[in-house]
Amino acid sequence: MTDLSTIPSAAMQALPGMPRGEPTSMVDTLGRPLHDLRISVTDRCNLRCTYCMPREVFDRNHVFLPRAELLSFEEIARLAGSFVALGVHKIRLTGGEPLLRRNLEQLVATLAGLHTPSGKPVEITLTTNGVLLSRQAQALKDAGLARVSVSLDGLTDEIFSRMSDSAVPVSTVLDGIAAAQRAGFAPVKVNMVVKRGVNDHEIIPMAEHFRNSGVVLRFIEYMDVGNTNGWRMDEVVTAKEILEQLAARYPICQVDPNYIGEVAERWCYADGGGEIGVIASITQAFCQTCTRARLSTDGKLYTCLFAGNGMDLRAPLRGGATDQELTALIAERWQRRTDRYSELRQAATQPLTSATPGKKIEMSYIGG
Repeated sequence: MTDLSTIPSAAMQALPGMPRGEPTSMVDTLGRPLHDLRISVTDRCNLRCTYCMPREVFDRNHVFLPRAELLSFEEIARLAGSFVALGVHKIRLTGGEPLLRRNLEQLVATLAGLHTPSGKPVEITLTTNGVLLSRQAQALKDAGLARVSVSLDGLTDEIFSRMSDSAVPVSTVLDGIAAAQRAGFAPVKVNMVVKRGVNDHEIIPMAEHFRNSGVVLRFIEYMDVGNTNGWRMDEVVTAKEILEQLAARYPICQVDPNYIGEVAERWCYADGGGEIGVIASITQAFCQTCTRARLSTDGKLYTCLFAGNGMDLRAPLRGGATDQELTALIAERWQRRTDRYSELRQAATQPLTSATPGKKIEMSYIGG
């Protein structure tokens, strides 16, 4: 376990929302703790979703990272250990599409062996597009993966193809969801990005399909991630509109959050048909409770999904830095964290210009 004696004590505070028995957590300039780490294990994907990796940019000529630039599983595990020492108790594996990374279950098994300073196991989760999930779900569960979230933006092949820009049938993703349930993941979460005029008519069919299934369906406002998806505010279907549609069909009631900093607002069907959620990343900024750090495929630390640049951890890692030195680098960066992009965007009269000039990193590079 990394020695924390080199970290200034003022940066380590006992905070509400920490798992019971965890006395301290690293906090940033706004008092936000470091609880969650998202690790992108690849920048490649087998879909070309229009809101994430539009084909006109990520085409056959696009240059992805060479293998030598990717963090190895051993390097990921070392850095993850430093984050855990500073308060992280949940790690989510993302991409690109993480199941494209060969032998991913080996990384899961290694990370599942991490424990917080008080000895509690770190929760390991995964976000996937589900295309390869049916053949890997059981191995991932056996390796120690705790939870899985699957992206699915429509139930018809026509709409799914339009959103994912692929020829993959919806049945492939549904088979992956079913395989995850058979493997014992409970609940499986399904994430639907809603884009006006494209798939917003699928809100109720998606709700009907996953009611009484044990799956938690979550609707996500279309976000202005990266620089290539051509985002416009008039294409955003707001969380309020989504909930109004659902409530017009089924009585729903709000549920308390599972933990401080949870991004999804939780709702349930009044008749016991299950849980749904909405992630209002555009209309209800949750910067004040954001506890996430992101580690890119090539080892850069990003402290916001909408960041423009990250801090290189791969160079010192490969240059011989000790665990203590790596932990101190991460701590120093988190202490200086001031990110609140979504709040600034929400307050600006001209979103994406006056509030937050400059380029943003692509979501496919650091995960959603």
